[in-house]
Amino acid sequence: MSKFRSRLFFSLSTLIVIVFLSLGFLLGQLFQFFYFFAYENQFKKESQLVKIVVKNEGIESPEIAELLGTISETLDSRIILFDEGGNVLFEKGPAFQQNSKELAKKMLAQHRYEEKGFRIDLNQAHLYFYGMPLFDNGGKKGFVVLGKSLNAVPMTKEIWFFISGSMMVAFIVLMMFGMRIMKQYTRPIESAANVAMELAKGNYKARTYEENNDEIGMLSRSINILARNLQDMTSAQELQQERLQTLIENMGSGLIFIDERGYIHLVNKAFKELFQIDQDDYLYKPYNEAFAYKEIIQMVDEIFLTESRKRKHLMLPVKIERKHFEVYGAPILGKREEWKGIVLVFYDITELKKLEQMRKDFVANVSHELKTPITSIKGFSETLLDGAMKDEQTLKSFLSIILKESERMQTLIQDLLDLSKIEQQGFKLDFQTCHINEILKEIYTLLSRKAIDKNIGLSLKVPNEDIMIHGDPYRLKQIFINLVNNGIMYTPSGGEVNILVKADQDIVEVSVQDTGIGIKEDKIPRIFERFYRIDKARSRNSGGTGLGLAIVKHLVEAHRAKIDVKSKVGEGTIFTVTFQRLNPS
Repeated sequence: MSKFRSRLFFSLSTLIVIVFLSLGFLLGQLFQFFYFFAYENQFKKESQLVKIVVKNEGIESPEIAELLGTISETLDSRIILFDEGGNVLFEKGPAFQQNSKELAKKMLAQHRYEEKGFRIDLNQAHLYFYGMPLFDNGGKKGFVVLGKSLNAVPMTKEIWFFISGSMMVAFIVLMMFGMRIMKQYTRPIESAANVAMELAKGNYKARTYEENNDEIGMLSRSINILARNLQDMTSAQELQQERLQTLIENMGSGLIFIDERGYIHLVNKAFKELFQIDQDDYLYKPYNEAFAYKEIIQMVDEIFLTESRKRKHLMLPVKIERKHFEVYGAPILGKREEWKGIVLVFYDITELKKLEQMRKDFVANVSHELKTPITSIKGFSETLLDGAMKDEQTLKSFLSIILKESERMQTLIQDLLDLSKIEQQGFKLDFQTCHINEILKEIYTLLSRKAIDKNIGLSLKVPNEDIMIHGDPYRLKQIFINLVNNGIMYTPSGGEVNILVKADQDIVEVSVQDTGIGIKEDKIPRIFERFYRIDKARSRNSGGTGLGLAIVKHLVEAHRAKIDVKSKVGEGTIFTVTFQRLNPS
């Protein structure tokens, strides 16, 4: 039972008990009054009857004593006959603690001259005496008095027992019906109270019963309408919050929210990944303690002071690398222009900066690579025009140099065209079934003379079985010509360049091994960049353009293959290209 119902039950039962006690007491008094009123009338009639008997028999009759004794026993009353002077002539009946002489004395003092019946007041509530005067021939002969003890009257207790029992039965019946009625009316209120508590806790799915059309039913319907509205509002808010949270967490830029007191309240996923930080090191901490970069702290200070938007380009160290950021900060103001805080957005432009630097390097490298042969061609041409062409030997030597530089320019331009074509989005290979052994044998034959001229041992080791892959034969030749040519180029005289093929059921590995100058470990990631040379003088003198490995990397990726590099300085380098093997079946 709920507290409300308990309090209501206690109040109702207390009120009923008080009402019943008051009503019982009042009814008891009324019953007692009417009972004694009826009893007194009856007593008067009994006294009148005794008076008539005495009058008819005569006060001095010898039979009167026996007759009055019989009447006394029948009425269970004490009958006393007094003469005119108060002397006792006859006395019969229950004994009382009351002296007849005292009774006669009071009677004569108070009612000597009474002509009708009278009650003798003895100041004793448990005794009742009623007297009647006796007349004979117009004169008063004496008095007849009837007395009775009220303690002998059981009707008073019976009245109280009857009233108490009736009240008890009425109380039980009333409480039973009261409990049912109270439960009927309190259950909707308790249900509404429980639903209101659930709504206060945030459970907007709670509902109450709608049974009646009275005020309680209206209350239940109102609470249900309120719950439905709160649920709809909460669902809409949660959906909006989820969308906002998803947007914030999945945006590509880092985002931080700082409140009006300078404490960080939001750090999104992109910021944590960009700066490689733990969220607990930033959340709910002052920005000047959380940020490890003075540039960001200074920018936030400026926004707090000026209340204006700021945009800055910052280069910040993150772990072992430096990153470029475009940082945008703006104050957040409410509808009434009250200060809410600051939002910072970090755009990672490191890749853009790298691309911009690559573009600059590319232009500079192309300019430099073209400038050298053009300068040579121009210089030798001017020398020949100035008269050196008359010397046949000089003429032949200068023309050979001009031809060599022209071929170098042609190779550079061709490599640039190939690289540009390969990097285009619509570039496609002419895929077909290729016999890798045959392609490598052609390359071996093509570059053998160059290796012999440089006194380098070139070898080819392929399995006896026929190995097939899916690829573009022309581009495959271009890949391995570049790799073998680089091996010959960077291997000193007396060294070796070996081409090895290993195959299993799924993959084919083609390795180009040389015993050349080798590559430093920290330089290996850069060898596939455009115009990057390990030994710039050696590469340029050999006619290299610095674009060969960049072309190789793009062509390997276009074949959905992968290339690995292992190298030790002074011992040599191994380039391994791994293809998916084509099953003949």
